[in-house]
Amino acid sequence: MISWEDAVQGFSIHLQLEKSLSSNSIEAYLRDIEKLQTFSISNSWKNPLKLSQQDLEKFAVYIMDLGLQSTSQARIISGVRAFYKYLSLEDYIDESPADFLEPPKTGRKLPVVLSPDEIDAMISTLDRSKGEGERNVAILETMYSCGLRVSEVIGLRLTHIHFEEQYIQVIGKGNKERLIPISERALKHIKIFVDHFRVHIDIDKNYRDIVFVSARGKGLTRQSVFLMIKKAAIQAGVNKNISPHTLRHSFATHLVEYGADLRAVQEMLGHESITTTEIYTHLDRGFLADTLNQYHPRSQRNS
Repeated sequence: MISWEDAVQGFSIHLQLEKSLSSNSIEAYLRDIEKLQTFSISNSWKNPLKLSQQDLEKFAVYIMDLGLQSTSQARIISGVRAFYKYLSLEDYIDESPADFLEPPKTGRKLPVVLSPDEIDAMISTLDRSKGEGERNVAILETMYSCGLRVSEVIGLRLTHIHFEEQYIQVIGKGNKERLIPISERALKHIKIFVDHFRVHIDIDKNYRDIVFVSARGKGLTRQSVFLMIKKAAIQAGVNKNISPHTLRHSFATHLVEYGADLRAVQEMLGHESITTTEIYTHLDRGFLADTLNQYHPRSQRNS
């Protein structure tokens, strides 16, 4: 039975010798297969030869939930297909479970959005008597208050929080900095975590300026935030396919619904192009249509 390490090493050699790919292309393939390996091991699927099509479909859902762009998801699926084609060519498996694995459609899709009540319900499931619980409350409040990406919230620095002025500095994509207002509620929970729980953690010297740290004093991973949010949603009875990015979508959608200027929303989200932000105007139109259908006398079904 071949191990993950041997399978990946063999795949790397195959890409180099049989496909004559460049080192950069090979590294890109291996990074994508590493995502599958990490996901598999976290689900106690120890061997690559044992994965079924259903297992790979769960992985496809997982990478979609991470908030990756559809083009990135399609590339990862393509890499998984190539990996299992290699295992099949080498007779490690009889047939590839990835043959019918569908990549995501690259067309723009309206994102899943949470209501304020659903967000409150998720937050209420967290045990605030423990440091981890209060930290997670602060994370959810901050992500929803500021529309942060998961990478931005786990990289948020203490020195970038301006409590008196009520704004934060965020280092986004391409190391670009932006200033975002933050709600009093989010600041309150950050302060509770920092003053009452974080002060008792022996923090690694590399993370002393990072706001949200683990109980061991290390930084958090994207996956740990993803799993925390999924768990809170399940416990709150939120029956939606959500990820950390869902809070960012909800932030933007709610602002647009209540009349915020699209350019201001673009600035807070850190979008380079207004066309990226304009997706929320489509969501807003849907909200207006639902409101019309629900409340206008001529739209009511029993009229």
